[in-house]
Amino acid sequence: MMEMFRNPDYDFIGKRRWAYLASLAVILISLTSMVLHRGLHYDIDFLGGTLIQVRFEQPPDIGKIRAALGKIGIGESVIQQFGDPREYIIRLPLTSANQEEVSRRVQGALAADPALGKLEIRRIEFVGPQVGHDLQIQAIYAVLVGLAGILFYIAIRFDLKGGVAAVVAVFHDVIVSLGAISLTNREFSLPVLAALLTIIGFSVNDTIVAYDRLRENRGRGTPRGTTFARQMNIAINQTLSRTVLTSLTVFFSTAILLFFGGKTLEDFAFVLFVGVITGTYSTIYVASAIVVDWTNYVEGRLRRPKKAVAKA
Repeated sequence: MMEMFRNPDYDFIGKRRWAYLASLAVILISLTSMVLHRGLHYDIDFLGGTLIQVRFEQPPDIGKIRAALGKIGIGESVIQQFGDPREYIIRLPLTSANQEEVSRRVQGALAADPALGKLEIRRIEFVGPQVGHDLQIQAIYAVLVGLAGILFYIAIRFDLKGGVAAVVAVFHDVIVSLGAISLTNREFSLPVLAALLTIIGFSVNDTIVAYDRLRENRGRGTPRGTTFARQMNIAINQTLSRTVLTSLTVFFSTAILLFFGGKTLEDFAFVLFVGVITGTYSTIYVASAIVVDWTNYVEGRLRRPKKAVAKA
C-alpha cells in the first residue's frame, strides 16, 4: 500500500480536549444559524409547490421579475439565479390552481413586461402538500434507521462503546453539514439528503478502519504499561496514510463537482465537500477520543478501592 507518512507518531489523542472545544464551538455556530434562520430552507420536494425554470434572452432585473409576479397574486415567490445570469428558478407556494394554470399565469405575467424581453420556460415541477410531508418523514426515518444500523453493527463487531462513539461522531458530522447549509443559505433537497447519507457511510467506514487496527494490535499483545490512549493513538497513526489518501481522493472529486459540475450538482457537492472534512476529523477527535475517555472512566471506576463497610 502507498504510504504518505513514514512511521508517523502524532499525538492526536493528546489534543482531544482542544478538539472537544472546537467541535462544541462549531456545533453551537451551526445550531445558532439554524435557529436564526428558523430552520433549514427546504426545497420544493419537501414543502410542496411549483418550481419553474425560466431562461431570458438578456440578463433580467430580479426586481422586475418580482414585480411582474406580484401582479398575478400567487403568493410570495422565491427567485434565484440558476448558473447562467439569464436563467432563473422561480419557486411558488402551494395554490388551489393546477400546474398548467400556474405556468400560464407566470409566463403571461413575465411576457407582459417588455423590460424582461423574450423568455423560455425550461422546466416545471409540481409537488403536492402530502407528497412533501411524506418526503420529510421518510428523510427522518432514513437517517434514524441508518444510525440505528450503525450502532447495532459496531456494537456487535467491536463493542457498545465503539458503537455509541461512532453514532455521536455521525451526529457531529450531520449537524456541522446542516450548519454549513444554513450559513450559506442553501436548500435542503433530496440530493442534499443523499449527500448526508453518503457522509454517514464515509465517516463510519473511516472509524471502523481505526477500530479494526486497534483490535488487531491488542490481539498481538501490547507492552506493559501502554495506556489505552496510547494504543488508540498508535492505531490512528498506523491508518493515517490510508485515511488521508481516501479522504483526499473524495475531497478532490467533490471539489471538481462543486466548482465545475454546474448549478444542479452544486448543493450535493457542497455537502460532500464539507462532510469529507468533518468526517475525517470526527474519526480521530470524536469517535476515537470518546472511546478513550469512556474506557479510562470505566477502568478508573474499577481500580477505585471500595470503602470498607463498618461492622455493627
